Amino acid sequence: DRPALRILSDDDSDVSLSYGSLSARSSQVAGWLSGLGVARGDRVLLMLGNVAPLWEVILATMKLGAVIIPASTLLQPADLVDRVSRGQVRHVITDAAGVPKFSAVPGDWTRIVVDGDTAASAEGWHSYSSAFSFSGSFAPEGVTRASDPLLLYFTSGTTALPKLVAHTQVSYPVGHLSTMYWVGIQPGDVHLNLSSPGWAKHAWSNVYAPWNAGATVLVLNYQRFSASSLLAALGSCQVTTFCAPPTVWRMLIQAELGAADVSSLRECVAAGEPLNPEVIEQVRKAWGITVRDGFGQTETTAQVGNTPGQPVRAGSMGRPLPGYSVVLVDPVSGEPGRDGEICLDLSRRPLGLMTGYLDDSALNEAAMRGGYYHTGDVATSDDDGYITYVGR
Repeated sequence: DRPALRILSDDDSDVSLSYGSLSARSSQVAGWLSGLGVARGDRVLLMLGNVAPLWEVILATMKLGAVIIPASTLLQPADLVDRVSRGQVRHVITDAAGVPKFSAVPGDWTRIVVDGDTAASAEGWHSYSSAFSFSGSFAPEGVTRASDPLLLYFTSGTTALPKLVAHTQVSYPVGHLSTMYWVGIQPGDVHLNLSSPGWAKHAWSNVYAPWNAGATVLVLNYQRFSASSLLAALGSCQVTTFCAPPTVWRMLIQAELGAADVSSLRECVAAGEPLNPEVIEQVRKAWGITVRDGFGQTETTAQVGNTPGQPVRAGSMGRPLPGYSVVLVDPVSGEPGRDGEICLDLSRRPLGLMTGYLDDSALNEAAMRGGYYHTGDVATSDDDGYITYVGR
């Protein structure tokens, strides 16, 4: 009966689902999707905003042994053509606003719309609401192995064609124990994370890390960011752990930090880029809490972080997290040292590391050369193992 998911929206709606109800609802969805032909290993492109069906489908897909391709609602038709083609998508789940974007996407793929209208239904889109007339019992066809694929992420592709990052049924679900440890999420916590569906950080902190801990995922489903609304939610929703990108933290310090009710707040973290020490200090003065940095990638879970109770050093993103053997490798000599590229020792392969880039042997050979996984990021370290990010 513990709340697993709570979504507050602009229209004043407040949706709350327990672990038990999500278990039952996702079984209904899994059975319904199976009836539409979604089978083990099939790739399902999931393009939804922060609505309850997003989490229901994630769980249902895991139960089916299918593969999720998360997609941002900001993607345009050309992006979707690429994802459906290179991702070998068999099924698409989106909302009514997303339907028109798929009109020019070729392929014989199953069409499923959440909160769709009759026009979408007439064009061959199945209404997601039909899932809840399905039986609540679900029995999988065969076993799901730890090594089976679960997630296929397209990277942002800012400088080149997006890469396809493959994760298994354990690399994110179990690998995010490192992320849970970094954030400091505990059973019964209310965890607020600001990130958009379709990107890895959403899975990090809006699915796996808090649910591994038995915490509540709190989502502020607002169309526009509002610092005052966010600060009010920290108190009214009794948030205990909070994660936001540095851009949000920089906006928050322009607001009235001292007026926020942070009586329940215990841990604050930031990820995505190094956080300015001045921002950390302003939050500490207002709230008495130190915002802690961390580092990871779509290809991994949290690798490095300032963990609860660990002294934070200005500018440092912390130390290697449990499960990760981090080595700084000199780009010229290939030797480990105090400075160099952030690499992961493959002789102690971390559980949270991707299986590789899909269908790109050359890219995989480059990324996994010399017995290391190469992040492409450069850092420096001190005598106590604290790692400071330098750049790409």
